[in-house]
Formats: sequence, C-alpha cells, structure tokens
Amino acid sequence: MFNDQTAIITGGAQGIGKAVGLKLREEGARIAVWDMDAALAEETAAELGGGSFACAVDVSDWASVSDAMAKTLDVAGRADVCVNSAGIAGSNAKLADYPVDEFRKITEINLIGTFHVNRAVVPTMVEQAYGRIVNIASVAGKEGNPNASAYSASKAGVIGLTKSLGKELAGLDIGVNCVTPAAARTRIFDQMSQEHIDFMLSKIPRGRFLELDEAAAMIAWLASRENSFTTGSTFDLSGGRATY
Repeated sequence: MFNDQTAIITGGAQGIGKAVGLKLREEGARIAVWDMDAALAEETAAELGGGSFACAVDVSDWASVSDAMAKTLDVAGRADVCVNSAGIAGSNAKLADYPVDEFRKITEINLIGTFHVNRAVVPTMVEQAYGRIVNIASVAGKEGNPNASAYSASKAGVIGLTKSLGKELAGLDIGVNCVTPAAARTRIFDQMSQEHIDFMLSKIPRGRFLELDEAAAMIAWLASRENSFTTGSTFDLSGGRATY
C-alpha cells in the first residue's frame, strides 16, 4: 500500500509513533524517524530497515524542524506521509496551581510543534500534488481532562489546526486528518499521577487502554491512498468514551 513512499513520523522512536512506523514499513514505506532522542531514533530506524533513517529533531524549534525536513528530502527526495506523534502529557495539577512555564512548554511541543511540522511538509506535498498528514490529538482535546488543562488545551488546538489546514488543501490530493486516542500505555504515563491514570481508565467504556497496534491500523488507513475523500476530520480511538 505504501510502496515507494516516504513517511515522516515525529516521536517515531517509541510508543504510537513506532507502532505506526512498523505498520507502514510492513506495507512498503521508507520511514523517516523524527525524534528528540537521537540514539533511540537511530535504533528504531535500524530495526525498521528498508532504508529507514533517523533525524534528531525538537519539534518545538522551527530551525530544528527545518533542518530535519531538509535532511529528509536530501535522503529520500520526497515526503508522502506525515504522522505527528511527538508530544508530552506534563504533570497533573489544577489550573490555578499549574506551573506557568510548564503550561507553555506543553503547548510549544504539542500544538506549536504540530504547526511547525505541518508547515514544513506542506510545500513539498503541494509540489508533489500528493500527501497525507495525520496529526495525533487526544480525546482530552474534545472533552477536557480535569487537572490536565495544558494537555487538553494543546490537543484541542491540534484538532482546530487540522480542520483549518484540511480545508485549505481540500482542492488537492492532500488529506489532513487527526485521531483522538484515549490513553495507551506508553512512556507518557511516566509523566502522570496514578490517580490521573485511574481516572482516564474509568472514563473508557471498553474498560481498557488503547493498544498500539489498534492505533497504528487506523492511522495507516488515514495515511493511505485509499483515504482519498476524507479531510479536515477527527477520528476517535476512545473505546466508546467520545461519541461525537
């Protein structure tokens, strides 16, 4: 399905990003693993094989994203798919007590970082007259999780950005969509209190957390040529939590 395509995956060294990389590589794509952890990104790229390669990148830094885009085009010559999986949860606290600097940091990575990467890949996709972008938001961006105002707000912003860009590019064969997962048990849990993890689980009607391969399967379809109509849309991976 992805033969001769290059897929950029931010946060691609682990978690949902890595799961998507494994899925797309299995279906023929060459993966550009963009991640802050340079060593882990190299390790993941080697594991993926098929000419996959790593780019050390801080998505909150426009210069870093620009450099990674230039390297990707130098190595692969094109960018057909972009999956934005880089993100942080931050700590849990009431808004009135939330550290100001941490709120800003979470927004810069989750929302501004997604903007940076979308801004970097769109010109190439327009030039190619083809592309698929999948931004990973969160069900928290729809419903708002208490004691997680920074994370919830940043992910709501990702949904709005996706809808806006999808409409901008609707006249081209470039799809821009996002997914809103419920929690998956990844290293992002290390940033959360056990109380907050238990709260998230209690809100999922399925009674369990999202599995990484379940997320990868939906994202892979959204990133494929088969998805030639839907754009500017939000797809739930919430286990029944969100119904709109």
